[in-house]
Amino acid sequence: MDAKRFAALAAAYGGDLRRWPEAERVAAAIFAPSETGQAILRHAGTLDALLDGYRVGAPDKALHGSIVQAAGRYLAQRRRQRFWWLGLGLAGIGLAGAVAGLALVSIVTPEVQPDHYVLDANATAFGDASPDRDTIEEDL
Repeated sequence: MDAKRFAALAAAYGGDLRRWPEAERVAAAIFAPSETGQAILRHAGTLDALLDGYRVGAPDKALHGSIVQAAGRYLAQRRRQRFWWLGLGLAGIGLAGAVAGLALVSIVTPEVQPDHYVLDANATAFGDASPDRDTIEEDL
């Protein structure tokens, strides 16, 4: 193992050889007693001590409260968005139903021929709702 590789491993895994990968430990143990190895391990050990001594304090109540409040606003916003998307989907379904109904009525409706068929007040799109002409003549 050369000094460059030893320094890279010390920077990655620290000054304690027990933290290093097992495949590198034997070669590192051979290089560590050298003057360069000791300097590299001392430098890595100083950094390890600084990192081990660092403590993060618990968050104060104001930070905790603001995080909970922001989460509540986010959830309320997501609920409103879901409601609007649901409404938009239902409106789209209603519109599609109206278009399908209009298409069906236009296909099923018989064509009106003005020469042969005269519409009166009782005529509908599906036929004439007035009494039969034969029935009226028999009553007279």
